[in-house]
Amino acid sequence: MSDERPSQEGPATFREVFAQREYGAVFTASALSWIGDFIAKAAVTVLVYRETHSVAYSAAAFAVSFLPWLIGGPLLATLAERYRYRSVMVACDLIRMVLMALVAIPGNEPWLILCLLFATTLANPPSQAARSALMPLILTGDRLVVGLSLNSSTAQAAQVLGYLIGAALATFDPTLALLVNAATFALSAVLVRLGVRDRPPAMTSAHRSHLLRETGDGFRIVFGTPVLRAIALLVFSAMLFSIVPEGLAAAWAREGVNDGVDSGAAQAVIMAANPVGFIVGGLLVGRAVAPARRLALIRPLAVLAPLVLVPSLLDPPPLVVALLAGLCGFAVAGLLPVANGLFVRALPNGYRARAFGVMATGVQVIQGFAVLATGLLAEHFPIPVVVGGWSAAGVLLMLLTAARWPKRAAIDAAVESAGNADPAARPAEPRPRPATPGDGHAGGQPGERGRASQAVS
Repeated sequence: MSDERPSQEGPATFREVFAQREYGAVFTASALSWIGDFIAKAAVTVLVYRETHSVAYSAAAFAVSFLPWLIGGPLLATLAERYRYRSVMVACDLIRMVLMALVAIPGNEPWLILCLLFATTLANPPSQAARSALMPLILTGDRLVVGLSLNSSTAQAAQVLGYLIGAALATFDPTLALLVNAATFALSAVLVRLGVRDRPPAMTSAHRSHLLRETGDGFRIVFGTPVLRAIALLVFSAMLFSIVPEGLAAAWAREGVNDGVDSGAAQAVIMAANPVGFIVGGLLVGRAVAPARRLALIRPLAVLAPLVLVPSLLDPPPLVVALLAGLCGFAVAGLLPVANGLFVRALPNGYRARAFGVMATGVQVIQGFAVLATGLLAEHFPIPVVVGGWSAAGVLLMLLTAARWPKRAAIDAAVESAGNADPAARPAEPRPRPATPGDGHAGGQPGERGRASQAVS
């Protein structure tokens, strides 16, 4: 699928994006689900803690949503390729609606709540993979990049709004917050069912082999294709350091505040800074910068993102830390939607959901590793030294990644090859052949930024 707009034209407008009725339905449904998810996350930790008075149980209730991606995200995302995208999204919404209503039943044992939460989150990978694979079928050209920017920024805003609403409702009645989440899934299912056109599955029954092999094909096409591999490495590298200020915010705020400064307020400012910077960067760069300039900015923004965190070595006060984290979020938001848009367009239709599973799982694992590694380092070194040193290493990593960024001709060839590919003409899901430079073979699908991330948006 090639870009419909010449590179010299200005960016697509929000009006053009929302003029696509299907996008409006998917956008609204996704926003409702995201807000409901974070309302439930905030409320369920309170509910479990009230029932058990156990911090461990409460933390487990929060962390359980990450497990499906870690233990089977690519496999579950592959299911979205086998069935109609609209049907997958509606079915997952209805399943989550019912399970969240069961979680809300008063008197549930804590172990049962955790099991129901885990079952609920199993529907996340196929639902998100189907939505991601549907996007390039709804939006084309620069509209796709602007749409991805809107999705990413909205996901970040939904995180902040959902946590605030969830925390407020939880103090009053956690059950009500969980029922609100169930209602958001019901509304999402209705919007998708009525607002999205039904399309045939990307993979027909004749093309199926078995689930494990199909999942493996997703890994092979992402890491075996030069253009897709370059984009994947860029996204993973960005996630490796951008999450660190947020992950260490609680300890950083308590160690770095001066007398008279509330550590809780400092923590909140640091944690909110990256999402706020991401929202501003995604909307500003996506709307105000021309497509060709956005593509040219990928490499400098990739280096700038960790570079702005290096001054943490000087042990600045929390407000300065928040400013640095916000600038990092701004830079990451400027490059991710563009990289994601390239990834989508360089990927044949039959691999989009599977590649999304690969990317989303990678983002989750890398973010978790980054927070864990820097947390362990912070046990032995001051947090400013850890964050500044980690970010300095990120600058070197991004310089290497930027140096290996493919030339525009290779990107255009990959996009053209994917756009001309006819999945129905291929034999039963052959193993993708790793491309060599210049042969134009491509494939893959991007992850949105991990809801905190995301996203991968």
